[in-house]
Amino acid sequence: MAKKLYVGNLAYNTTEDSLRNLFSQFGCVVSAKIIFDRDTGNSKGFGFVEMETDEEVAAAIAGANGREFEGRQIKVNEAMEKAPSDRKMRGNW
Repeated sequence: MAKKLYVGNLAYNTTEDSLRNLFSQFGCVVSAKIIFDRDTGNSKGFGFVEMETDEEVAAAIAGANGREFEGRQIKVNEAMEKAPSDRKMRGNW
């Protein structure tokens, strides 16, 4: 089962392909996704990468966290599950 990594402090011009290329040196990249603002279409400066194994995740965190990538020092850690928002819960009355 794939494990998801959070990748923060990305340069605003980083592409999903360049993110995939960076993390492929640590193992098999299942997916690479950069998050964009829905109103402006601009990058929000963070994304997610899925790796196949726990060993690849550990290698990616050790090898990429704090590393300079495209002019920015990136932050890499295991992604946390998003909690349900209050807005969604209020609509269920």
